Amino acid sequence: MAELAVIVPTFNEKANVLPLIEAVDRALTGIEYEIVFVDDDSPDNTAEHVRTVAQTNPRVRILQRINRKGLASAVVEGMMSTSTPYLAVIDGDMQHDERVLPQMLAKLKQQQLDIVVGSRHVEGGGMGEFSHSRVMLSNAGKALSRSISKTPVSDPMSGFFLLDRCFLDEVVRDLSSTGFKILLDLLASARRPVKLGEVGYTFRLRERGESKLNIIVSLEYLHLLLDKWVGAYVPVTYVIFGMVGAFGVLVNLAIIFVMMQSGVEFSQAFIWSSSIVIAVNFFLNNALTFRSRRLEGPRLLVGLVLFYLACLVGLQVNLVIANSLRAQGLSLWLASLTGVTLSSVWNYWITSILVWRAHRRGLRRPALNA
Repeated sequence: MAELAVIVPTFNEKANVLPLIEAVDRALTGIEYEIVFVDDDSPDNTAEHVRTVAQTNPRVRILQRINRKGLASAVVEGMMSTSTPYLAVIDGDMQHDERVLPQMLAKLKQQQLDIVVGSRHVEGGGMGEFSHSRVMLSNAGKALSRSISKTPVSDPMSGFFLLDRCFLDEVVRDLSSTGFKILLDLLASARRPVKLGEVGYTFRLRERGESKLNIIVSLEYLHLLLDKWVGAYVPVTYVIFGMVGAFGVLVNLAIIFVMMQSGVEFSQAFIWSSSIVIAVNFFLNNALTFRSRRLEGPRLLVGLVLFYLACLVGLQVNLVIANSLRAQGLSLWLASLTGVTLSSVWNYWITSILVWRAHRRGLRRPALNA
């Protein structure tokens, strides 16, 4: 019976599978463990590679997810797929030091902790040879994390940690499972003080794979923060949808101003600017608001057409409501604001169903060339 499950979310890192398995096996000598790879249907056939290894190594398992994306949700599903009392999370790119796993497990058991974090910011830890900008980004994330987590932790951005299953069972139903920072999600979802320990390790340079630290990951971190701030009251995707819409309003006004300065009549400028902004909003929502269900290829064009149609209906809803409220004596600004708010709710609701959900069904990964 395995005592520890090592959860490894993979993202196109086929070349790392065997080296990581060998490294974890050396580190966990004397400890009964299993290693669970969670793969979001990577196009390089990572899942098939793991299955091949698992045929001769009973400690290796694969959880392949179809039409689903996201590191946090992958980690949660990987942890819930096992029966071990202790769970470790480690990246598949071998930047985390698997050699400290026994120390982390011993610390958790001896001190009866909920979670032990592999930290780059305590004694024995370090960021390694990384750029100043990346260190600054990590520190900024650390500062923001204090707004949603009451548990002091030196490295809330860490993706390397070990926890007790009892603690996971307490918090799992409150997790946002958003973005890449699952540790912060775990800590922020706890309804009591978390018994936390830390073990220092030095972040290694990446040997294979691509960095997951980019602008989209930063935005997904913001998504997690928003979910913890307001997610109990309103869907975070609606908040982001509204932020995209607000940006669109500014772009709309700017285009109208420029076109009118060029001699274009207001009505024509309004039509052109609205047409442009609808497209801008569609692509921003596809990249940000509905990133986990984003459209690609031919479906992107179909989604754009549906988005245009939905927004035109929303515009009519806006006009009807605003005119009706004006007729009842409401001020111009209040009537307009009410119309815009209700039409935005319509746009969000109908596009989330018609554009970014219906078209996820039936998606198939293109076959690899032989």
